[in-house]
Amino acid sequence: MQRRQLLQSAAALALPALSAMGLAQAQSFPVRPIKLIVAFPAGGPTDITMRSLADNASKILGQPVIVENKPGAGGSLPAQQLQGAASDGYTLAQIPLGVFRLGYTTKINWDPIKDITYILNVTGYAFGIVVPANSPFKTWADFVAYAKANPGKLTYGSTGTLTSPHLTTELIAQKAGIELQHVPYKGSADLMLAVLSGQLMAAADSTGFAPQVEAGKLRVLNTWGEKRLDKFPDAPTLKELGYDIVQNSPFGIGAPKGTPPDVVKRLQDAFKKAMEEPSYVAALGRYDMQPNYMSSVDYTRFAKETFGREKALIEKLGLAKGQ
Repeated sequence: MQRRQLLQSAAALALPALSAMGLAQAQSFPVRPIKLIVAFPAGGPTDITMRSLADNASKILGQPVIVENKPGAGGSLPAQQLQGAASDGYTLAQIPLGVFRLGYTTKINWDPIKDITYILNVTGYAFGIVVPANSPFKTWADFVAYAKANPGKLTYGSTGTLTSPHLTTELIAQKAGIELQHVPYKGSADLMLAVLSGQLMAAADSTGFAPQVEAGKLRVLNTWGEKRLDKFPDAPTLKELGYDIVQNSPFGIGAPKGTPPDVVKRLQDAFKKAMEEPSYVAALGRYDMQPNYMSSVDYTRFAKETFGREKALIEKLGLAKGQ
């Protein structure tokens, strides 16, 4: 009995010490540069906005936040890299929506929910389908009519297989009763070059295509938000065209499984503050993107819900393993 009381007393004394250690760790973190792995190539909308966020966070955290680009594999490479990284908060990754589809389409030895610590959500994309300005497709109706008359011959590109632009376009095609030929690219820069040079008949992408549209080189056939974009007021939404689809593909930042809660809180708060800086809001505005903050708790909940929702989409499109 006496021994048990001694152990309980020792444990009670240890708890404040452990809490103090955790607080000290959070207060001292970071003591060296942090790596933030981004899922798309340098120069595109994701890279430009994430670099703005990283610059702001560097000033708040007192250490550089260094962006490293790892494009390819539908945006899943940063999340995969977390699996071999130390759980100390010094390796972070952008988590595109495609990560939540991965387990349903590819054999992986890690779990997108259990094996990632979700720090915060930061924004999402504004998407649409564009064609060259000299294309015979003046409207979405022209696009659908051609596709119906020429099954499988209308080529379109996206920023990768199983990304939101790819899967959403396939869902639109399914609802429209048309068959398209998909060509994947590693990022927006390569995709835009392909559609501008005539290698593709159309592109599904975030609004990184805005400068080409404004320069009169591309035409927007539709956009994918709840309402029309101020920058492209003449382009109808998918809902207006009769498809009950809204896609803005929220994304945020994750860390390796087991990252200490105090470090998660420090990163969450620092990046939230970085999101509020005018420079970041302006960078998002260039691509019709909006800040979309979710705390670590809310982002974790969103991840779990999205994981279930994406399973239904993958199965509907017949893209699940074994289908």
